[in-house]
Amino acid sequence: MYKDFEGNNDWALILGGSSGIGLATAQKLALHGMHILCIYRNPKSEFEAIEQEFAGIREKGVQCVGVNTDILDPKKREQTVQHIKEVIGEGKIKTLLHSVAKGNLKPMVDAPHELKNDDFKLTINAMGISLYDWVKAVFEAGIFAKDARVLSFTSEGNTKAWKHYAAVSAAKVTLEAITRSIAFEFAPYGIKANCLQPGAVDTASLRMIPGSDRLIEHSLLRNPYNRLTTAADVANVVYLFCKDEAAWINGCIIPVNGGEHLQ
Repeated sequence: MYKDFEGNNDWALILGGSSGIGLATAQKLALHGMHILCIYRNPKSEFEAIEQEFAGIREKGVQCVGVNTDILDPKKREQTVQHIKEVIGEGKIKTLLHSVAKGNLKPMVDAPHELKNDDFKLTINAMGISLYDWVKAVFEAGIFAKDARVLSFTSEGNTKAWKHYAAVSAAKVTLEAITRSIAFEFAPYGIKANCLQPGAVDTASLRMIPGSDRLIEHSLLRNPYNRLTTAADVANVVYLFCKDEAAWINGCIIPVNGGEHLQ
């Protein structure tokens, strides 16, 4: 296998890399020689299983460093970026992947716990604005590579109304708008930014959405290949977007669903 990034001291900074698409991406990029920094927020009961996954990544011949912290806390973000500078030494952040799933899935009406203004704020900050916070922090630290790639995950909920999804939908629209602005304003510094829009991936995050079984069933019916998108499918596209040949793709929303969006 050709290791595109081997010997370059390139690093991927993955926000939300302990499971699901984030972890699958870490494994894929490591396979091609990129070092991995995973920032995540998990309970201590899961640390052993997460460390086993990270150990498997190191077996691919790269470094893999995990940091369990609150990515939304400004002080902890500052501390983490400083720690990253110490870890990577002369290395650079080639890829910053935003794979954060933290928000409120509440109905707007007719429920004991209805969606409130604060629910919107928390969700939009976590799943949208935090992308800018981290890009800005890494940029100001001077550790982006000359040809860096910023990638994040949106969903079909950016244009469709699903029950209980209003806050996340608003966050995804925010994420896309911020991505376009990053693509435009950071371009002079060699940074490209794009959003990937995966089809339904059967992860813990998807299962948290009320009616997820119906979403999965609907996705299977719509997909030309009659299967769900997998975390590996999405990780493969992240890898493609990190390659030199993808340097002219900037400010785009890219479906990654085998054609599911066609109908």
